[in-house]
Amino acid sequence: MRKGALSTVCAMAGIVALAGCGSSSSGGGSSASGGASGASSPAAATSSGGSSSSAAASGGKVDGKGAKVGIILPDRQSSNRWISSDPEALKAQCKTDNLSCDIQNANGSAQQMTTIATTMMNNGVKVLALVNLDSASAAQIEKTAKSKGIYTIDYDRLTLGGSASLYVSFDNVKVGQLQGQTLAQCSQVKGKSAVQYADLNGAPTDNNATLFKQGYDSVLKGEKGWTKVADQSVPNWDNQQAGIIFTSILQKNPHLNAVMVANDGMAGSVVTALAKQGLSGKVAVSGQDATVEGLQRIMDGTQCFTIYKPSKEEAFPVVDAAAELANGQAPKTTQKIKDTQTGREVPAILAPPIAITKANVADPINSGYTPKSTTCAGKYAAKCTAAGVK
Repeated sequence: MRKGALSTVCAMAGIVALAGCGSSSSGGGSSASGGASGASSPAAATSSGGSSSSAAASGGKVDGKGAKVGIILPDRQSSNRWISSDPEALKAQCKTDNLSCDIQNANGSAQQMTTIATTMMNNGVKVLALVNLDSASAAQIEKTAKSKGIYTIDYDRLTLGGSASLYVSFDNVKVGQLQGQTLAQCSQVKGKSAVQYADLNGAPTDNNATLFKQGYDSVLKGEKGWTKVADQSVPNWDNQQAGIIFTSILQKNPHLNAVMVANDGMAGSVVTALAKQGLSGKVAVSGQDATVEGLQRIMDGTQCFTIYKPSKEEAFPVVDAAAELANGQAPKTTQKIKDTQTGREVPAILAPPIAITKANVADPINSGYTPKSTTCAGKYAAKCTAAGVK
């Protein structure tokens, strides 16, 4: 269907969001500079069955023509990626795509994110990309942006009940599945006829945490002889709370064999609690985010693995899509993800995750994602060399 015809169909149907029109393709957007009508006249988008990171591989073949774009990251606590790797990748791609990007961090405050978003909208951004802290506050930001003719992109976390034109992330169910599959292969549990394990999940307000859990639960419930003895979520991905919660779990279950921990930060608290009981390295511990500390624990043998999600695989497509939306073009998407709150099918670009164990622990360091200068400092210099760090 031609672009103009699809826009007409969408307008007739009263659909104002990118995701709302078409069965095999979805609407894009004309320039958002013309008030509310800008965001309500979507252009045609293309669904592709190719590589989920195809946009990242485009090499920035997009000219944003200097358009203003706002990007809001969530916090500085849940993952180091929001402090260094993502901002650096975003800045580089904004320059490549000829965009004027304002990149800020909400520091864990939904109120601060709303304030930042309001300022960005008042300053004339055409596109706003955000990593939500909770769906309710982010959905309100997206509603306000839509009323002003500004396109929004859900970055890393899907905003339930929102109206974003696009969702760019890793395949978070696959992240969880990979966590479950890799945990079952850890040396502490592989081949055991009976395994007691606990889930230490991410924030209940984070849809990604829900998807991770969906993934690893689907795997581990099928592992013969595996018995889940505890299942707890950690508010705000708070590492200190994770330690308190896990200490209580361990006291009640001293013969624990494995812990499905949603990310590296909380895994650190779990390993600390295990060490106090002389169990460090004897219990299989998972992680996610390929942090400095996570990779160091993998080299030490106290954490079995982490999940590596190269920032450029999200950051590049987010910026490319923002450049396209700002200039009336429709980003190519690879699939659709259902908003479980509204039933809306949101066009998505999803990248594949990578499991990192002792065998390939050098990969995130050699790629520049996790800094060698800090990861391989002190006693880890020799360990990094032995692991193949260049």
